[in-house]
Amino acid sequence: MNTCYELTLGLRLLATYSHLVPAIAALILGFFAYFNTTYKYKAGLFLGFVLTFALWLIGDLLNWVANSYNLVAATWAPLDYLNVVFFVFLFAFAYVEILDRKLSKWLSWGLILSVAVPFAITMSGHAVYDFNQPQCEMGDNVFLANYKLILESILLVGVLSLGVFRVVKSWGDKSRILRSVLAVLSIGLFMAIFSGSEYLATSTSIYEINLYALLSLPVFVLALTLMVTNDKVFKLGDATIQILFYIFLVISGSGFFFVTGITDFILTAISFAVTIGFALLLFQGARREIKLRHQIEALAQELELTNQRQESLLHFVGHEVKGYLTKDMSAFAALAEGDFGVLPDTAKTLVQNALAQSRDGANSVIDILHASNQKKGTVEYKKEPFDLAALVTEWHGKVKPLAEKKGLALNLSIDESGKPYTVVGDGSQTGEHVLRNLFENSVNYTPTGHVDISLKKEQGKAVLSIKDTGVGISPEDRKRLFTEGGKGKDSIKVNVHSTGYGLFIAKNVVEAEGGTVRAESEGAGKGSTFIAEFPVS
Repeated sequence: MNTCYELTLGLRLLATYSHLVPAIAALILGFFAYFNTTYKYKAGLFLGFVLTFALWLIGDLLNWVANSYNLVAATWAPLDYLNVVFFVFLFAFAYVEILDRKLSKWLSWGLILSVAVPFAITMSGHAVYDFNQPQCEMGDNVFLANYKLILESILLVGVLSLGVFRVVKSWGDKSRILRSVLAVLSIGLFMAIFSGSEYLATSTSIYEINLYALLSLPVFVLALTLMVTNDKVFKLGDATIQILFYIFLVISGSGFFFVTGITDFILTAISFAVTIGFALLLFQGARREIKLRHQIEALAQELELTNQRQESLLHFVGHEVKGYLTKDMSAFAALAEGDFGVLPDTAKTLVQNALAQSRDGANSVIDILHASNQKKGTVEYKKEPFDLAALVTEWHGKVKPLAEKKGLALNLSIDESGKPYTVVGDGSQTGEHVLRNLFENSVNYTPTGHVDISLKKEQGKAVLSIKDTGVGISPEDRKRLFTEGGKGKDSIKVNVHSTGYGLFIAKNVVEAEGGTVRAESEGAGKGSTFIAEFPVS
């Protein structure tokens, strides 16, 4: 008599259903998730769990339905190893899901080593020993069985601990807490039911316990589905969510065809009812999310159109104003230089002031337009060699009258031993948007004292330093420097022409040429130093 066949004859339908349903459901979810996300790291861990879990289910199913002693013996051996592997994959997925970060190096190596032990035992042929033919079962390696139970318990405690840590750290963020709790409950429930039922089945030799425990696993898979479909990383989409649940409903409902008794019927009915409950929860959430998403998309489209209109209006107005200011500057410059005759001193002073204000206005418009073009990515940078030292000298001369008007000393020091200062980039933009902004910025924010400009070479870089005795930079204002529209808290009181775009533009130009720019200050009222570094050839 074939004892393998006779012992499992009455349980074969139940075994088939309890193994195939979670295997198929898990595989469907795993592949859907993997191919619908750009974050392959988390999806890869989940798929690793799904594949090894499905392999375990198929191997264990063969133990229940195989007629061959050899097939039972062959599939029995690797089950404990596969059990450890999918537990480790599930813990790794839980770690990434709950903490929103990759596994650390030490934890990755720890998990790999934990899998290496059962792998070595299995490959050496010591995972099982003699075959008990009357009972159709293999004798398990006691050390491996205990090792598996202890490791599973550690991983379960680890998942629960991660959940508690995440909830405490995210206190106040209901969405983050709900996602963490759902992950911990679904994954922890699976680990507890699976490991606990295996322990009870082995201790009592009543292996049907495993089958009834496995009937609850579709619920776990559905809980995972609910978690994954609400995870922004996977982005499964509305149609995919509905397809998944229709598939799971069909699979769960098919259990009624395998019912052979009242116990089977009750367990299958519970599983099906829970499936419907999860489906209703998900569809209700999905409908709410779809409605909200459509509203957000409509608002985003409207905002984009508004931004485009504002950008067009900004450029139109900016170019018009720039044109008018340029004409005014030409007229005032001609008057100041005596092209239309000698002006009285009072009129000459008035014209010079008007010329200076027109230049300030034109520079402000230029900065705003350039910042807008940088944001849109329409700025083109030339890549040509230029002499940075000559450019610094030129702009020092241009800004010096502004400093002298305020009674400031604008000092220039160029280390002659460092010449040539050849930089490959856009000399025009470096002068207009980097040197002008940095020099004028220091002059504008220095009420009294001096501004020292120095240029030298250090470690293959041209280092430009602009040090002033001005208002300094507070820690709060430092965060806003070099950002779009970023201005100091009280900057408008010192410089009424501040737009907040000058340093932002300067930073982008310097970085486009492979350099860096930064600001240093000991605090408010203690002056500042702006340092720009350019690679030199």
